[in-house]
Amino acid sequence: MNDRELTGKVHSAMYHQCRARGFATPVDVLMDIGVLRKQKYEDWRFGRAPFLEAVCEVNLQKLSFIMSQMFSYAQKNGLKPSFCYYKRWGVKKKGSRPVIPLRFSKSGNPEIEKRCATHFVDNACVAELKAKADAARTEDQEERPG
Repeated sequence: MNDRELTGKVHSAMYHQCRARGFATPVDVLMDIGVLRKQKYEDWRFGRAPFLEAVCEVNLQKLSFIMSQMFSYAQKNGLKPSFCYYKRWGVKKKGSRPVIPLRFSKSGNPEIEKRCATHFVDNACVAELKAKADAARTEDQEERPG
């Protein structure tokens, strides 16, 4: 897949995620465009993979290009960056057991880690989705006999 096709796929994935739920995430974009399989994502979330880069099906140069396209789309469309803390799944809190953060990159570079954990929020879509949910709730309440 060439860079132009990849850009189109990234932008389309970002658009559809924002329309469906009001935000887009890098890991979901990677899954949507076929760079990250769901099983590999789950392996990483459960701590069976040391870092996300290891389970992606493209080289680091392509991965970096994909990330830059996500940020480009977010900027052009006025999406608000929002950091999300990723922790390992399957670890129950017992006493003072520490939460295990997940790594995105082999290097552990804080800038790369931050970029990969940044979600992009479309405030207009969030407001629209909330209004639809409120309208549906109101409609549901009106249909119930009092």
